[in-house]
Amino acid sequence: MTLRTDLLPALAAFESAARHQNFAHAAEELHLTASAVSHHVRKLEARLGVVLFQRHARGVTLTAEGRQLADAASSALSDMDSVLGGLRRARDEDDVVRITTVHSLAYAWLMPRLPRFTAAHPHVRLHVDTEPALTRFDEGGPDVGIRYGQPPWQGLSAHPLMDDALFPVASAHLTGFDRVHEAADIPKLPLIGDLSRQGWQDWFRAAGVRGATFDQRYYFSDSTGALMASVQGLGAALARERISAPYLADGRLVRLPGPTMPTRASYFVVYPSHRRPRPAARAFVDWLLTQPGLPAPPMRPEATTPTQSVAPPRRKVPQ
Repeated sequence: MTLRTDLLPALAAFESAARHQNFAHAAEELHLTASAVSHHVRKLEARLGVVLFQRHARGVTLTAEGRQLADAASSALSDMDSVLGGLRRARDEDDVVRITTVHSLAYAWLMPRLPRFTAAHPHVRLHVDTEPALTRFDEGGPDVGIRYGQPPWQGLSAHPLMDDALFPVASAHLTGFDRVHEAADIPKLPLIGDLSRQGWQDWFRAAGVRGATFDQRYYFSDSTGALMASVQGLGAALARERISAPYLADGRLVRLPGPTMPTRASYFVVYPSHRRPRPAARAFVDWLLTQPGLPAPPMRPEATTPTQSVAPPRRKVPQ
């Protein structure tokens, strides 16, 4: 006989009753009454012309024909469930954008802006990876990256996002902070370095500070570590404009006198050139490329904790 759609509810009720060997338990699972389950089973038996269950006082048991149909129904429903689950995962995966970037940029520049993207694309879910190792854009890898450097990068399409610049910063609580009135006074402070391609020697040269000896007392592999060390009053740091904005906005760090030095590297949005970005990833790329021209979101006042707040600078800092 040809399977008709009007038998599907009866098959579903039969499969559940066969698994539980109990009409009441099947009814509970299917949100039906026990009599409704019994009606579906009897309809199926009448259509097939066979008895599927032996009824007795203690419940029901499958007949040989019932066992044969139960095995087939269970296998078919299991296959359907697997396919449906795969389709749901594929649909959900289409809405996931995997992003790779460095921790310092994710914390200070990207995260404050993400509410804008979420408001415009509420269905897209973002997975942000800030592992320091250079990420491979293989199958199953990230969809989009923000890289700091200079292209070309093999296998990647790169779009300019924004430039950057360096200038010195320090906590107003740093010993000696009040005695810094010009760039030539900065070498008297303990200094903090990081893995930036341009360091204090480059900045002093750009500031016209010649022959100065300085004490680079602390060194961090991550720019966020260098800035946080400066927040703690350990020394002056050479900050990148794009990642120091939150620290300056809430007063944890204050800019020191001296010039702004352009960096030799820039930020680029990258993605694999061998595969077309999925719609969600394309939307994120397009959104990213609009962000540098927009003002940074204002810092929330409660973002500054009592232990981090500082008094306003007691002098005007030259720009």
